[in-house]
Amino acid sequence: MADVADVADVAEVPDLAGLAADAWRLTGAASDAAPAPGRVLLGLAGPPGAGKSTLARALVAELGAGAAYLPLDGFHLSNAQLDRLGLASRKGSEPSFDVHGYVALLRRVLDDTGRDVYVPDYDRTLHEPVAARHVVAPGVRLVVTEGNYLACDLPGWRDARELMAACWYVEAPGAVRYERLVERHAAGGRAPDEARARVVGNDGPNGELVETSRGRCDRILSTIGMDMFKYRP
Repeated sequence: MADVADVADVAEVPDLAGLAADAWRLTGAASDAAPAPGRVLLGLAGPPGAGKSTLARALVAELGAGAAYLPLDGFHLSNAQLDRLGLASRKGSEPSFDVHGYVALLRRVLDDTGRDVYVPDYDRTLHEPVAARHVVAPGVRLVVTEGNYLACDLPGWRDARELMAACWYVEAPGAVRYERLVERHAAGGRAPDEARARVVGNDGPNGELVETSRGRCDRILSTIGMDMFKYRP
């Protein structure tokens, strides 16, 4: 894991092919060679709206069958559990995720390489987590996992971070993230005023917590200027 002093202050704006080659090297292989036996995890952390899921999906698509996608969003607590815990208004906050279930799946993905491992996701139409939307097949050697809190120095998240061969921090200017998040909430059915209030009252504080983890990441990336990353809410 990188020290705070080892992480560049200025975010890189790399190209997709170069990032994919760097990610593949985590498997112990050059970009044009077969990986070493086993499987590794690459984490993408960063605040809401930074473009983590878009970048993760783009990397997996670029790498092909040797890579797979594992989003933290599949470990959102259900709406029923959020209601029970009094967290409905704080959906997306750090305690609204099943971090221990997430860590358990990361460990299984690393250890159980001989069979399909199914991965949950979050459905923005249902507003609920859904089981088995993604799969990590036996031939996969690099799993790209992304989520807000992957590098946070907090119980459970520290365990997740230790399992990753590397964790890259994805960021974007606050104004850009604000517009992306308002668009996301509006697409999910919220009225414009409600969408803006949700960003200010929930996503904003969540992002402030995530920003404290920036120095625990190995590399800082920006999606601004990466034309292939058309943001998908």
